[in-house]
Amino acid sequence: MDEVDQVPCCVSADWVARNLDDVIVVDTRWYLDGRSGRAAYESGHVPGAVFLDVDRVASAPASREGGRHPLPSPESFAEGLGRLGIGDDDRVVVYDDASGSIAARVWWLLRAIGQWAAVLDGGLASWAWQLSTADARRLPVRRRARPFTRDRFVEADEVQEASEHGGALLLDARSTGRYERGDPAVDPRPGHIPGARSAPWHGNLDPATGLFLDREALRRRYRSLGADDSRPVIAYCGSGITACHDLLALALAGFSDTRLFPGSWSAWGADPARAVETGPDTGRRAEVEPGAAT
Repeated sequence: MDEVDQVPCCVSADWVARNLDDVIVVDTRWYLDGRSGRAAYESGHVPGAVFLDVDRVASAPASREGGRHPLPSPESFAEGLGRLGIGDDDRVVVYDDASGSIAARVWWLLRAIGQWAAVLDGGLASWAWQLSTADARRLPVRRRARPFTRDRFVEADEVQEASEHGGALLLDARSTGRYERGDPAVDPRPGHIPGARSAPWHGNLDPATGLFLDREALRRRYRSLGADDSRPVIAYCGSGITACHDLLALALAGFSDTRLFPGSWSAWGADPARAVETGPDTGRRAEVEPGAAT
C-alpha cells in the first residue's frame, strides 16, 4: 500500500479547525445547473481557503470521446495547483457544499498523483465557525508534473470488457432515475452501462447529519452491491465527478482495488457503438451483445 493511501480520507471540521496552519484548505464548489462556484466562494468560505475551479483545474476540456470532465493532463493539473500556491508536498483538505460529491474529485486526483489529501466530512455545512469573504491568495509555486497512477483509472474498452465478462464490478453513482431512464438535460442517452449496479453517491451519507456513514455501514452497502476483494471495483457517474464520492466511500469501507472511469456516461452514452441498458437494477450482470442498444 502506498504511503498516501494510509492518510485519512475524511477529516472532521474540528480537525480542520485545529490544523488550519498545517494544511491548505481548498473550496471546490461547482454546480451542474451552471451557478458560479466562485460566487459561492466569495459569499463565504472557510478562512484561508483557496478556490479551485473544477472545470479548469480538475478537468480537461470536454469532448465526445473524453466526456464532460476528462482527466486533466499532468502538466495542466500541476500548473493549476501551482497557480493556487499548492506545492508538491503540501497537505490538502478539500470541501464543497454538496456533502463531498464535488470535493471527492479533487481528492481522487491528488491521491492519484501520490499527494496527501482528505475531504472535509459534511462539507461546508459542518463548519461551525465564522466564514470569511476575503479572497485568500497564496504565492504561486512551481510543481512537478506527475502522471496519474495508471491502475487508478480505466478507459472505455476496459469498462466494456468488465461489462461483457464480469472481470470487475461496475458501479453507477448517479441517481436511481438517471441510472434507469437518464436525464435528457445532461445525459446523451437514457440508461446505464450493461451490468452496472446502481450505487447513488448520496447513499454513502447519513441522511440525518450529511456525514459519511461509518465504516461498517459502508462496507455492508458495498458488499450488498457485489464488492469483495476478488475483483476491482470501477465507478462511473455522469462525467467522472460524483463517481469519486463512491470511490471515497469504498476507501472508507476498506476496499483498495478501486478505479475511476473518467469519461463515465457522458462519454459512453455519446458513443453509438457502446451498448446500453435501461430499467431498474436487477442485481445481475446483463447479457447484452456488444454494440446493442436496449
